[in-house]
Amino acid sequence: MAESVFIDNTLSKKEKYNALLPQLKSLIETEDDLIANLANVAAVLKSSFGFFWVGFYLLKDHELVLGPFQGPIACTRIQIGRGVCGKAFQQADTIIVSDVNLFEDHIACSTETKSEIVIPIIIKGKTVGVLDVDSDLLNDFDQQDQEGLKAIINLISSKF
Repeated sequence: MAESVFIDNTLSKKEKYNALLPQLKSLIETEDDLIANLANVAAVLKSSFGFFWVGFYLLKDHELVLGPFQGPIACTRIQIGRGVCGKAFQQADTIIVSDVNLFEDHIACSTETKSEIVIPIIIKGKTVGVLDVDSDLLNDFDQQDQEGLKAIINLISSKF
């Protein structure tokens, strides 16, 4: 069965997130495989917002390992506590970085990345990974992104 998601590009950022939620819920509600759902969510976010890079890192053997993503080749493994992803995972809290060049211990998977937001994925009280979204623009993420992306992660987490 073909799946599709439609987002009107004339909508504001907040309106886009609000329009995406019910569509993503419909997209993932009948699929029980986490990886398949993460792959579709990455594709939807990349196509809906035009982010430079969107992907997931999942906990495996005490480190974050690259999962489904959309965009250029990425770092494959990230140590817990290292870089934006490792710190967000360790703290189990969202981190927004306006300029990655000013973030101590930033891991540069791509020199084109200028700003970043990382949202932890918490399932049944346990942090299992992160959603990492990169932009090739400075200061591209704000409270609306944090709330919208967190709502999407909560939708995924509640399914598993």
